[in-house]
Amino acid sequence: MPDTRTIRPYLESLVAEAARAAVAAGDLPDVAIPGAAIERPKDPANGDFASTLPLRLARAAMRPPVEIAQAIASHVPPDPVIEPPVVAPPGFINFRLSVPFLQQQVEHIISAGDEYANLNLGDGKSAQVEFVSANPTGPLHVGNGRGAAIGDALANVLEAAGYRVEREYYVNDAGTQTDYFAETLYARYQQLFGRDVPIPEDGYPGSYMIELAEEVKGRHGDAYLRPPGDPLPAELSELGINLMVERIRRTLERFGVRYDRWYSEKSLYESGGAYERAMAILREAGMLVERDGALWFASSELGEDKDNVVVRSDGRPTYYASDIAYHWDKFIRRGFNLVIDVWGADHHGHVSRLKTATRAVGADPEALHILLYQLVTLKRGGEVVRLSKRSGEIITLDELIDEVGADAARFFFLLRSPGAQMDFDLDLAVRQSSENPVYYVQYAHARLCSILERAREQGLSPDGGDVGRLVAPHELALVREMMRLVDVIENVATRFEPQHLPHYAQDLATAFHAFNDAFKQQNDPGLKVLTEDEGLSRARLRLVLAARVALARVLGLMGMTAPERM
Repeated sequence: MPDTRTIRPYLESLVAEAARAAVAAGDLPDVAIPGAAIERPKDPANGDFASTLPLRLARAAMRPPVEIAQAIASHVPPDPVIEPPVVAPPGFINFRLSVPFLQQQVEHIISAGDEYANLNLGDGKSAQVEFVSANPTGPLHVGNGRGAAIGDALANVLEAAGYRVEREYYVNDAGTQTDYFAETLYARYQQLFGRDVPIPEDGYPGSYMIELAEEVKGRHGDAYLRPPGDPLPAELSELGINLMVERIRRTLERFGVRYDRWYSEKSLYESGGAYERAMAILREAGMLVERDGALWFASSELGEDKDNVVVRSDGRPTYYASDIAYHWDKFIRRGFNLVIDVWGADHHGHVSRLKTATRAVGADPEALHILLYQLVTLKRGGEVVRLSKRSGEIITLDELIDEVGADAARFFFLLRSPGAQMDFDLDLAVRQSSENPVYYVQYAHARLCSILERAREQGLSPDGGDVGRLVAPHELALVREMMRLVDVIENVATRFEPQHLPHYAQDLATAFHAFNDAFKQQNDPGLKVLTEDEGLSRARLRLVLAARVALARVLGLMGMTAPERM
């Protein structure tokens, strides 16, 4: 017997067998039978699933699709999972799941618990999701928060889809920006000892650099002070980066994000490291050429519109060289089967050339997916909020968490497609009403918990409830919506579109609210969850328990909490 995870392939097999039976019976010409193409109809009134196989067979069979559909449908045997199929123009075969099958899914969801809707698409393959990876030269801002929500949700869904997932933060602790950061820190540090030292022209003027210098002084006193005019101590640069990385780590943990690895860019350049290995591969392939005193990757020979510099004339590797080495390390040294980079939209021009370099070092560019997300505009009272109230500078992710909470921030960041610019309504995010989608969804979970708690107070439990008594339309509609989580997980895991999670969460909350409010709309006390009929009450409590499992599951995939009280 199939369940929510296997119903689609089950129906595909059923239709394919019926099509072959129609051919064997002479009702259809002898043609090759492609995949049965089971999908969900746009209009639920047409059923739970539909096959478009007749439309795909029309040319080969030289028959009208409706005739083909009728021939196939006539050979679908009686099955306890579905009602008799219905043919609809221009050539669909529509299926409606049987009531007993829907009822049984309640038990399946409850028994699956935290693993409900898990799939095996990944089949244990390894996947790496690298996200945020902001330069450790300043605090995370709200745009970084959007990348964090997207990356972490994708990682959660890939795990649910059967991948072994590693979350990674790439720490840019090498390069020019790191030098400017260290020089700024040293200037601020010297100022604390009364020296009249300006920060570098290309340095970081934010007040956080003063706070960082004060932290260094508080911990180490004047240990890093050198005679005026002397170069800054190298160990101060490393200390400053480490302190900033620790701040970033704390911010992300407040946001509910924890990484499996913080990968140092410096490690790429260690003796025998990824940089040497990747450059050696390119050199042996004749893909590196010297020109104008610099070293170029001859990417134009691989289809790019131009070559790209990998080592500048001053001997310093470019960011592109670092990325080539880093992705060699991901694919070749560590052997990830799937790699997802979550980047800001300003990296758009870098996508094609990185895929080209990935192929050049021996990896599969089709296994590399670079997801670009657009900027975030914060609004309060309809007005754009640009600067921090606290410091007059950029609005940090910490400030956003302080104002609206991590759950609301995550939900709103996920609500729009990553490629779409988004307006974040700060007022709406904290509003305790159904207008706020975060409140609407979490309140649904709290109501589910409240019903179960109220039942316990009355000596009732879901245990032993007979789901065969769940026959009302609003009860079965809730089951159907819970089953759809499998499709959502598959969609997100294969198309990397995490925005389907919050939209599904709202749909599931709506289905529950409709179920719970049905008795009010029809003024029929018999439609309450807890009725005078103890057997019916227990059956409905099992449905409530299953709905709580499903809603908590999608909240968890988004990295949000599932509150029991609100």
